[in-house]
Amino acid sequence: MSAQIIDGKAIAQKVRSGLAEEVAALQAKTGVQPHLAAVLVGDDPASAVYVRNKQRACEQTGIGSTLHRLPAETTQDELLQLVHQLNNDETVHGILCQLPLPEQIDELAILDAVTPLKDVDAFHPENVGLIVQGRPRFLPCTPHGVQQMLIESGTEIAGKHAVVLGRSEIVGKPMALLLMQKGAAANATVTVCHSRTQNLAEITRTADILIAAIGKPEFVTAEMVKPGATVIDVGTNRVGEKKLVGDVAFDDVKEVAGAISPVPGGVGPMTITMLLKNTLLAARLAAGE
Repeated sequence: MSAQIIDGKAIAQKVRSGLAEEVAALQAKTGVQPHLAAVLVGDDPASAVYVRNKQRACEQTGIGSTLHRLPAETTQDELLQLVHQLNNDETVHGILCQLPLPEQIDELAILDAVTPLKDVDAFHPENVGLIVQGRPRFLPCTPHGVQQMLIESGTEIAGKHAVVLGRSEIVGKPMALLLMQKGAAANATVTVCHSRTQNLAEITRTADILIAAIGKPEFVTAEMVKPGATVIDVGTNRVGEKKLVGDVAFDDVKEVAGAISPVPGGVGPMTITMLLKNTLLAARLAAGE
């Protein structure tokens, strides 16, 4: 029997409807409209699509958005100058620097320069430290989106074994942190696997919840999945000119898993939605709400 499909697009739309109401209520009470400033350096087509999707989502929820487009040859000092300008702009509540950045720019230097109160990606060391201690200001967008998908799919998390494939700063590490914390949609026993993990399939077959975030097309096969497990596919890989696939071999794994997220239409829309949620929170903090 095929797995339950976890429709990230539908879940995201449900969350955004609630966000639109909250944005309108905040604006009516305080006169403050949440405002996200996005910075795009260079002409990477995928980055341009991501930023455009984020702008469209802002419009749907009543959040203001401004796009700062910079040429690929922009220097690090020039980008830092823009970040400092946005830090000091009281009408801007969230700052998004679209990654990757051109090779002449140190990404960490840029991400560290964003003030923690406007760091709606939750990349700044201060915000990461708060997450580690279980008292977050902002939750990282993709892991938080995955968490919401687990909740909406009815997946039991407390006491279950969650295996995270990948240890990136954006997904793998923060995903493990969120799942191991005390609280709702957490309290899992977490294993993080990576490129040096031995006997990988043996470990993934013990997972009640398997989250793939390694950037390898259809790497996770049916033989790696415990029957009835919930599988969340964070990967987005372009195969050929047009086809998008995840890190999971969807057609085969859906016959083994109990629930599975598709690509596209899974984690992607949720990531953007959690970015909007963080922007609203940043505006609330700025307004003293």
